[in-house]
Amino acid sequence: MIPLNQNLSTLKRSAIRVYSNLARETQDCAMLTIGEPDFDTPEAIKAAACAALNAGQTHYAPNQGTLALRKAVAEFETARGNETAPDNVLITIGACHALFTALFGILNPGEEVIVPTPGFGLYETIATIAGAKTVALDVTKTGFQLTKEALEAAITPKTKAIVLNSPCNPTGVVFNEESLAGIKEAVLGKPIFLICDNVYNQLTYGESCPDLSLDKDLKDQIILCQSFSKPYAMTGWRVGYLTCPAYVMDRLLLLSAAEITAVPTFLQEAAVTALQTDPSPMREVYAKRREYVCTRLREMGLTFPEPEGAFYVFVDISKFGMDSATFCTRMITEGKVAAVPGSCFGAEGYLRLSYCYSDEELKKGLDRMEAFLRTLQ
Repeated sequence: MIPLNQNLSTLKRSAIRVYSNLARETQDCAMLTIGEPDFDTPEAIKAAACAALNAGQTHYAPNQGTLALRKAVAEFETARGNETAPDNVLITIGACHALFTALFGILNPGEEVIVPTPGFGLYETIATIAGAKTVALDVTKTGFQLTKEALEAAITPKTKAIVLNSPCNPTGVVFNEESLAGIKEAVLGKPIFLICDNVYNQLTYGESCPDLSLDKDLKDQIILCQSFSKPYAMTGWRVGYLTCPAYVMDRLLLLSAAEITAVPTFLQEAAVTALQTDPSPMREVYAKRREYVCTRLREMGLTFPEPEGAFYVFVDISKFGMDSATFCTRMITEGKVAAVPGSCFGAEGYLRLSYCYSDEELKKGLDRMEAFLRTLQ
């Protein structure tokens, strides 16, 4: 065999997909695994895509994205307090591509990226491909908040970036003002990027969502990654964006152009309409589902950090005396309900439940989970 890129040798398939596939292969298994809205994309967004196709928007878009969408993104970001110009916006194939472009574009072999853990596994995958190292910073002992002291202890001369995902996948936790103040104090003025993965920040349930991407003092250190998938139920469309300083955009644009050339033109027209769409009706449904799921889990005697955003609950299963992969495998094969092991997110002793499923599926899944837990007691 001819050798491949050695950085790919340790990569593994996403456990989210592994356990979802196991559930599909198990007859009559309830699915609470994938973080995909069960809503269809709003009609106005679909109509905009159809209109764009009918108008002949089937040709190459500019590498950076259409001016219309970059202007719409800049207006959207500026309106929420992140002052942005169209030249500082790059349209991407979803947030995954935005994250890949951001991290791969800044990391050199041997450099380090700090990831609060539990966290989304893609960050480590990208760092590995770049030949860099992921430094997992455990936040399970600090109320799932990131402390200044822990962050400063993790920073080394090799630290190039810190990934901030708030609300967080898999916990739903939002970093509070104290955490953000500590992060700012630890990195301000240092040669360290903050990668703000904001894909869930339109899906929060409190009055406010503290957000370091709005901090003007850190403007030259922040790369924001965003997606249309979660707030607008556009997972299959694969459209997202990143914003960054001009000196960073100059290089990331070239990287993105080499990766994808450009995002399909007619999809970008639909994304303009998405930014004019109010996601609150879907958010209100998620809020009701969150209340139902959390109530049921508490009645089962389970504990978890209170989800303040996104659509996940990160449940502590350590008292059952088995690793999370074994627990989730048994819950599928014996209990006929699927969740994702905490080990997938770097935190053993937990599992992640997604509540972006129908009310009927949630009830069926939680009924079966409750019955399964009784067999373990």
